[in-house]
Amino acid sequence: MAPDTPENGAPQGSAGRRRIAALSRWLHIYVSMVSFGILLFFAVTGFTLNHAEALFGAAPVPQESRGTVNPAWLGAGPGGTVAKLEIVEHLRRAHGVRGLVGEFRLEDATCTIGFKGPGYTADAVVDRTTGKYELRETRMGFIAVINDLHKGRDTGAGWSLVLDLAAGLMVLVSVTGLVLILFIRRRLAAGLITAAAGTLASYLAYLWLVP
Repeated sequence: MAPDTPENGAPQGSAGRRRIAALSRWLHIYVSMVSFGILLFFAVTGFTLNHAEALFGAAPVPQESRGTVNPAWLGAGPGGTVAKLEIVEHLRRAHGVRGLVGEFRLEDATCTIGFKGPGYTADAVVDRTTGKYELRETRMGFIAVINDLHKGRDTGAGWSLVLDLAAGLMVLVSVTGLVLILFIRRRLAAGLITAAAGTLASYLAYLWLVP
């Protein structure tokens, strides 16, 4: 029985293979271009993470500052309500504090607010009677910032979505590259052997080098 053919007489199977190959090539090229910046970022930060101690240089010097918030915000006394949002926003406006609020701890005499962001920490201790506070900020530099972005440390839900998108793009680039080699018959065996050898080498390096 003759195979089904489209109107131009070419076998449908061949036409389907050409469409898959063309789609894979298009995806591989344009997904690679769209994701170029973010893939380069994760490649570079993989290196900086691996050599963090050498690249950090001198330990960062914390900056200390003082100020006063409205004592009415602090709810001193039994049953008092603490205006947490107002206190946090005051610290951000007055001192340029950034990052996520990691903790807001209330004690009888003080409240402690901790902020965390990529390459950044800040801690404020506020006297609940007078409203006076001491703020200690540590900015750890550019390398620490990009390393924390790579790890998704203290970066918030929005950046977490960026990390998921980057992972998906890496998978798509890899899969479309593998699909493309399937359509190059002269290089198929060599390509598959090379991919398998690279995977095996990575696994053996893990077994040999990782304690």
